[in-house]
Amino acid sequence: MAAGPMEQFAVHPIIPLEIGGVDVSFTNASLWMVIVVATITLLLTMAMSKSSMVPSRLQSLAEISYTFIADMIRSSAGTEGLKFFPFIFALFMFVLFSNMLGLLPFQLITGGAFHQFTVTSHIIVTLALALTVFAMVIVVGIAKHGFRFLTLFVPHVPWYMLPILTPIEIISFLSRPISLSVRLFANMLAGHTMLVVFGSFVVGLAAAGGALSALSVIPMLVIIGVTALEFLVAFLQAYVFAILTSIYLNDALHLHDH
Repeated sequence: MAAGPMEQFAVHPIIPLEIGGVDVSFTNASLWMVIVVATITLLLTMAMSKSSMVPSRLQSLAEISYTFIADMIRSSAGTEGLKFFPFIFALFMFVLFSNMLGLLPFQLITGGAFHQFTVTSHIIVTLALALTVFAMVIVVGIAKHGFRFLTLFVPHVPWYMLPILTPIEIISFLSRPISLSVRLFANMLAGHTMLVVFGSFVVGLAAAGGALSALSVIPMLVIIGVTALEFLVAFLQAYVFAILTSIYLNDALHLHDH
């Protein structure tokens, strides 16, 4: 178990490396990102390698994931938004598996430093994902509409309201990567911290002996409930990240027309 609630989020170098005075070490965070990508690739490859009319459980899961994301994009960004399906599907699967694998209670190296790690609990990771989405929205909007993309910040209201609403629209647009990244990061950080805190209660009460040992059942039951809730939150946060990406791309594709 981690020494403290925040110890689980510590980044440790596995392969120290420095290039030009810049630390580019391969860390436990890097390792878990590789594990997430490898797991997704392996599962989807296995699921579709022997596709049949009567799908296996794994194939059914892959097809449901595909249909779920395709329907989500179609409903939020229209048929034109389906051209971005590979990007949004990859984004959804990466966030989902990063969240889920971080909840599995095991260690990569027995008794060592490399316990399970949730890469989406780090703001630098979620911000990088959000900035990628933000940059794509701008590029798509300018490529499709040119400078008319700037009309996204001009709502259809009487002219005398524009001096007030236009700055609000600009601030709202610029705050998107912050809200998108902080929402995911904060939920993962809070949930995992809570699990460790209640876990320490269980260990402390059990080690106290006597009547206090019996009370350790209470935080254990809380852990079970919180863990179930965390799995739900892990899925919901991946879904929210993906659907907001679709909505932002819809703005770039259709401006005020859709």
